[in-house]
Amino acid sequence: MKLTGYRFGRIEVDGEEWTRDVMVLPSGAQPWIRKEGHRVHPEDLQAALAENPELIIVGTGYSGVLQVTSEAENLVKERGIELLVLKTGEAVEAYSELSHTRRACALLHLTC
Repeated sequence: MKLTGYRFGRIEVDGEEWTRDVMVLPSGAQPWIRKEGHRVHPEDLQAALAENPELIIVGTGYSGVLQVTSEAENLVKERGIELLVLKTGEAVEAYSELSHTRRACALLHLTC
């Protein structure tokens, strides 16, 4: 999937504009609704984990406000999946570079 045009509160995924947080999975894009607004819990990763990725990239927002809980981080690492936690602009760049050679998911917080 191709990610373009990220700016605060907006991104295009394969030409479709998203203005809410989005999960970019090998099977397609879908809304990313979390248990708690600015924290990522294990249950917030279930759709991505179901895709059997090699890499999960979490975009923590424009300013990096979103936090990944240690429980969520441990769950990913226990499964042998690499986890990158970056500000969303950097996460988009990482996904664009790495998704061509690895089965990757990008979970993107578009604001904050």
